[in-house]
Amino acid sequence: MLKEIVDSYMRKVPEVRDYCERCLQTKRWFGSVVLMIVDAAFTSIGLNYFKTVVPKVEKFRREFVDTGKIMTLADLAAADANDEELERIWKNKRSWQVVKSIASYLVKLESEKKLSQREAFIHWAKHSKLEEWEKDPVGKMSGVGINTFQYLRMMGGIDTVMPDKVVKKVIGEILSKANVGMPSNDIDFVRLVERVARQTGYKAIELCWMTWLIQSEAGISRIEKYAEILPKI
Repeated sequence: MLKEIVDSYMRKVPEVRDYCERCLQTKRWFGSVVLMIVDAAFTSIGLNYFKTVVPKVEKFRREFVDTGKIMTLADLAAADANDEELERIWKNKRSWQVVKSIASYLVKLESEKKLSQREAFIHWAKHSKLEEWEKDPVGKMSGVGINTFQYLRMMGGIDTVMPDKVVKKVIGEILSKANVGMPSNDIDFVRLVERVARQTGYKAIELCWMTWLIQSEAGISRIEKYAEILPKI
Protein backbone atom coordinates (compact mmCIF):
# COMPACT_ATOMS: atom_id res chain seq x y z
CA MET A 1 0.00 0.00 0.00
CA LEU A 2 2.77 2.44 0.95
CA LYS A 3 4.61 1.85 -2.33
CA GLU A 4 1.46 2.49 -4.39
CA ILE A 5 0.87 5.77 -2.55
CA VAL A 6 4.48 6.93 -2.98
CA ASP A 7 4.45 5.86 -6.65
CA SER A 8 1.36 8.00 -7.28
CA TYR A 9 3.27 11.08 -6.08
CA MET A 10 6.53 10.23 -7.84
CA ARG A 11 4.78 9.75 -11.19
CA LYS A 12 4.04 13.49 -11.17
CA VAL A 13 7.76 14.36 -11.18
CA PRO A 14 9.61 11.86 -13.42
CA GLU A 15 12.48 14.30 -14.00
CA VAL A 16 13.31 14.40 -10.30
CA ARG A 17 15.69 11.43 -10.55
CA ASP A 18 18.08 13.30 -12.87
CA TYR A 19 18.03 16.45 -10.72
CA CYS A 20 18.75 14.42 -7.59
CA GLU A 21 21.53 12.45 -9.27
CA ARG A 22 23.27 15.70 -10.17
CA CYS A 23 22.87 16.90 -6.58
CA LEU A 24 24.39 13.67 -5.19
CA GLN A 25 27.32 14.00 -7.59
CA THR A 26 27.98 17.52 -6.23
CA LYS A 27 27.31 18.95 -9.69
CA ARG A 28 24.61 21.50 -8.94
CA TRP A 29 25.27 25.05 -10.12
CA PHE A 30 27.69 23.87 -12.81
CA GLY A 31 29.67 22.01 -10.12
CA SER A 32 30.57 25.24 -8.30
CA VAL A 33 30.92 24.61 -4.55
CA VAL A 34 31.02 28.39 -4.08
CA LEU A 35 27.52 28.70 -5.58
CA MET A 36 26.20 25.70 -3.63
CA ILE A 37 27.31 27.33 -0.36
CA VAL A 38 25.77 30.67 -1.38
CA ASP A 39 22.54 28.87 -2.37
CA ALA A 40 22.34 27.08 1.01
CA ALA A 41 22.94 30.29 2.99
CA PHE A 42 20.36 32.28 1.00
CA THR A 43 17.84 29.43 1.29
CA SER A 44 18.31 29.31 5.08
CA ILE A 45 16.20 32.42 5.75
CA GLY A 46 13.07 30.86 4.27
CA LEU A 47 12.28 33.00 1.22
CA ASN A 48 10.76 31.53 -1.95
CA TYR A 49 13.47 29.41 -3.54
CA PHE A 50 12.64 29.79 -7.23
CA LYS A 51 11.37 33.36 -7.14
CA THR A 52 13.99 34.83 -4.83
CA VAL A 53 16.97 32.58 -4.11
CA VAL A 54 17.70 31.22 -7.60
CA PRO A 55 17.69 34.66 -9.33
CA LYS A 56 19.99 36.06 -6.62
CA VAL A 57 22.45 33.15 -6.83
CA GLU A 58 22.41 33.61 -10.62
CA LYS A 59 23.15 37.32 -10.16
CA PHE A 60 26.01 36.48 -7.78
CA ARG A 61 27.39 34.03 -10.36
CA ARG A 62 27.32 36.62 -13.14
CA GLU A 63 28.74 39.49 -11.11
CA PHE A 64 31.29 37.70 -8.94
CA VAL A 65 32.12 34.19 -10.19
CA ASP A 66 32.05 34.82 -13.95
CA THR A 67 34.05 38.04 -13.53
CA GLY A 68 36.72 36.29 -11.44
CA LYS A 69 36.09 38.37 -8.29
CA ILE A 70 35.06 35.34 -6.20
CA MET A 71 35.99 32.02 -7.76
CA THR A 72 37.20 29.91 -4.84
CA LEU A 73 36.15 29.13 -1.29
CA ALA A 74 39.19 31.10 -0.12
CA ASP A 75 37.90 34.14 -2.04
CA LEU A 76 34.49 33.61 -0.45
CA ALA A 77 35.93 33.30 3.06
CA ALA A 78 37.91 36.53 2.55
CA ALA A 79 34.96 38.52 1.16
CA ASP A 80 33.74 41.50 3.19
CA ALA A 81 30.19 40.84 4.41
CA ASN A 82 29.64 44.62 4.42
CA ASP A 83 30.74 45.03 0.80
CA GLU A 84 28.21 47.23 -1.01
CA GLU A 85 28.26 45.10 -4.16
CA LEU A 86 27.46 41.97 -2.13
CA GLU A 87 24.75 43.81 -0.22
CA ARG A 88 23.16 44.86 -3.50
CA ILE A 89 22.71 41.19 -4.35
CA TRP A 90 21.59 40.03 -0.90
CA LYS A 91 20.96 42.38 1.99
CA ASN A 92 20.75 39.83 4.80
CA LYS A 93 24.07 40.04 6.66
CA ARG A 94 23.45 36.83 8.57
CA SER A 95 23.39 34.94 5.26
CA TRP A 96 26.81 36.35 4.32
CA GLN A 97 28.19 35.37 7.72
CA VAL A 98 26.94 31.81 7.15
CA VAL A 99 28.56 31.82 3.69
CA LYS A 100 31.89 33.04 5.09
CA SER A 101 31.86 30.63 8.05
CA ILE A 102 31.20 27.56 5.89
CA ALA A 103 33.76 28.66 3.29
CA SER A 104 36.40 29.26 6.00
CA TYR A 105 35.87 25.81 7.48
CA LEU A 106 36.12 24.10 4.07
CA VAL A 107 39.27 26.08 3.20
CA LYS A 108 40.82 24.79 6.43
CA LEU A 109 39.79 21.24 5.48
CA GLU A 110 41.27 21.71 1.99
CA SER A 111 44.59 22.71 3.50
CA GLU A 112 44.71 20.07 6.27
CA LYS A 113 43.68 17.14 4.07
CA LYS A 114 45.29 18.41 0.84
CA LEU A 115 41.98 18.26 -1.03
CA SER A 116 40.35 20.26 -3.81
CA GLN A 117 37.43 22.44 -2.70
CA ARG A 118 34.96 19.93 -4.15
CA GLU A 119 36.73 17.06 -2.36
CA ALA A 120 36.73 19.04 0.90
CA PHE A 121 32.97 19.59 0.65
CA ILE A 122 32.34 15.90 -0.09
CA HIS A 123 34.72 14.85 2.73
CA TRP A 124 32.81 17.00 5.21
CA ALA A 125 29.44 15.61 4.05
CA LYS A 126 30.64 12.00 4.19
CA HIS A 127 31.90 12.37 7.76
CA SER A 128 28.96 14.43 9.05
CA LYS A 129 26.37 12.69 11.23
CA LEU A 130 22.71 13.63 11.45
CA GLU A 131 22.34 12.67 15.11
CA GLU A 132 25.31 14.88 16.04
CA TRP A 133 24.46 17.79 13.76
CA GLU A 134 24.55 20.40 16.53
CA LYS A 135 28.14 19.41 17.40
CA ASP A 136 29.26 19.31 13.77
CA PRO A 137 31.78 22.01 12.69
CA VAL A 138 29.21 23.31 10.18
CA GLY A 139 26.04 22.44 12.12
CA LYS A 140 27.11 24.44 15.18
CA MET A 141 27.71 27.63 13.19
CA SER A 142 25.41 30.53 13.98
CA GLY A 143 22.65 30.67 11.36
CA VAL A 144 22.93 27.00 10.37
CA GLY A 145 19.91 24.95 11.45
CA ILE A 146 19.12 21.32 10.75
CA ASN A 147 17.57 22.17 7.35
CA THR A 148 20.65 24.00 6.09
CA PHE A 149 22.84 21.21 7.50
CA GLN A 150 20.82 18.56 5.64
CA TYR A 151 20.68 20.62 2.44
CA LEU A 152 24.46 20.94 2.43
CA ARG A 153 24.89 17.22 3.11
CA MET A 154 22.67 16.40 0.11
CA MET A 155 24.73 18.66 -2.14
CA GLY A 156 27.85 16.97 -0.76
CA GLY A 157 26.56 13.57 -1.89
CA ILE A 158 24.53 12.21 1.04
CA ASP A 159 21.18 10.58 0.24
CA THR A 160 18.94 12.11 2.90
CA VAL A 161 16.12 14.65 3.33
CA MET A 162 15.48 18.07 4.81
CA PRO A 163 12.83 18.12 7.56
CA ASP A 164 11.39 21.42 6.33
CA LYS A 165 7.71 22.34 6.49
CA VAL A 166 6.93 21.46 2.84
CA VAL A 167 8.63 18.07 3.09
CA LYS A 168 6.79 17.36 6.36
CA LYS A 169 3.44 18.39 4.90
CA VAL A 170 3.64 16.15 1.83
CA ILE A 171 5.28 13.21 3.60
CA GLY A 172 2.69 13.63 6.36
CA GLU A 173 -0.08 13.20 3.74
CA ILE A 174 1.58 10.04 2.44
CA LEU A 175 2.02 8.59 5.94
CA SER A 176 -1.58 9.42 6.82
CA LYS A 177 -2.89 7.63 3.71
CA ALA A 178 -0.75 4.62 4.60
CA ASN A 179 -1.82 4.71 8.27
CA VAL A 180 1.75 5.29 9.43
CA GLY A 181 2.43 7.59 12.37
CA MET A 182 4.27 10.89 11.88
CA PRO A 183 7.38 11.28 14.08
CA SER A 184 7.39 14.28 16.39
CA ASN A 185 11.06 15.25 16.06
CA ASP A 186 13.21 16.13 13.07
CA ILE A 187 15.81 13.39 13.37
CA ASP A 188 13.20 10.63 13.70
CA PHE A 189 11.37 12.15 10.72
CA VAL A 190 14.49 12.07 8.54
CA ARG A 191 15.24 8.47 9.50
CA LEU A 192 11.64 7.42 8.79
CA VAL A 193 11.68 9.01 5.32
CA GLU A 194 15.00 7.28 4.59
CA ARG A 195 13.37 3.95 5.55
CA VAL A 196 10.26 4.67 3.45
CA ALA A 197 12.53 5.44 0.48
CA ARG A 198 14.34 2.10 0.85
CA GLN A 199 11.06 0.20 1.21
CA THR A 200 9.49 1.82 -1.87
CA GLY A 201 12.49 1.69 -4.21
CA TYR A 202 13.42 5.36 -4.23
CA LYS A 203 16.23 7.47 -2.85
CA ALA A 204 15.42 9.62 0.17
CA ILE A 205 16.58 12.71 -1.73
CA GLU A 206 14.09 11.90 -4.51
CA LEU A 207 11.21 11.92 -2.02
CA CYS A 208 12.51 15.23 -0.64
CA TRP A 209 12.75 16.94 -4.03
CA MET A 210 9.40 15.49 -5.08
CA THR A 211 7.70 17.30 -2.18
CA TRP A 212 9.12 20.63 -3.37
CA LEU A 213 8.48 20.15 -7.07
CA ILE A 214 4.85 18.99 -6.93
CA GLN A 215 3.92 22.31 -5.29
CA SER A 216 1.93 24.66 -7.51
CA GLU A 217 2.54 28.31 -8.28
CA ALA A 218 -0.26 30.09 -10.15
CA GLY A 219 -1.86 26.73 -10.88
CA ILE A 220 1.24 25.22 -12.50
CA SER A 221 3.44 22.65 -10.78
CA ARG A 222 6.98 23.85 -10.10
CA ILE A 223 8.45 21.00 -12.14
CA GLU A 224 6.62 22.41 -15.19
CA LYS A 225 6.97 26.09 -14.37
CA TYR A 226 10.73 25.89 -13.82
CA ALA A 227 11.50 23.22 -16.43
CA GLU A 228 14.13 25.44 -18.08
CA ILE A 229 15.84 26.46 -14.84
CA LEU A 230 15.98 23.09 -13.06
CA PRO A 231 18.49 21.35 -15.38
CA LYS A 232 20.92 24.24 -14.83
CA ILE A 233 20.85 24.23 -11.05
